[in-house]
Amino acid sequence: MDDTPVPDDDPKPQGKGRPTPKRRDQESRRRQPVHAPKDRKEAYRQMRTKQAAERDRARKGMLAGDERYFPARDKGPARKFAREWVDSRRLPSQYFLPFSLLILLATWIPWPMAVRAQVLGYVVTIGWPIMMIGVLFTSVYVAWKVKKEVAAKLPDESVRGVGFYAAMRALQIRKLRFPPPTVLPGGKPVPPKK
Repeated sequence: MDDTPVPDDDPKPQGKGRPTPKRRDQESRRRQPVHAPKDRKEAYRQMRTKQAAERDRARKGMLAGDERYFPARDKGPARKFAREWVDSRRLPSQYFLPFSLLILLATWIPWPMAVRAQVLGYVVTIGWPIMMIGVLFTSVYVAWKVKKEVAAKLPDESVRGVGFYAAMRALQIRKLRFPPPTVLPGGKPVPPKK
């Protein structure tokens, strides 16, 4: 009888081919050098630099539409729906601020006294009341309609505060809305910037 070992068809490797590194060696490799500030002024400077970088990253994320960087008031599918609903329409309330500026400029122009009295009379008795009634009715309609739509399309979402959120967004000039609009009036998506 022959005592020579028979070779295995499926040889399994023994171990991993290298020794396990010691814990202290692994920890020393992971450690980064710490640059401790020399004094309090240096610590504040480092802190301000770090905060500025974080704010810049958050601002870029918000402008890009990344919901992770939005403030809490703008997060969630209900708020996104409200933004898109308002942004896809031209509402009278969005012209409130430009109209107010126009009225203010009309009152500052040094008109002759007879014309000035007429301009102020028209502004006070006709312009402002019509604009205020239009803004009031538009805001109530937007709040009611958005709450109704959110309740129908997103039944699991809370409608609390969504109407007011949509009404306040409808009051803003389109170019100054934040987060920036993602849809054009009419509902088409905003084309990407080059």
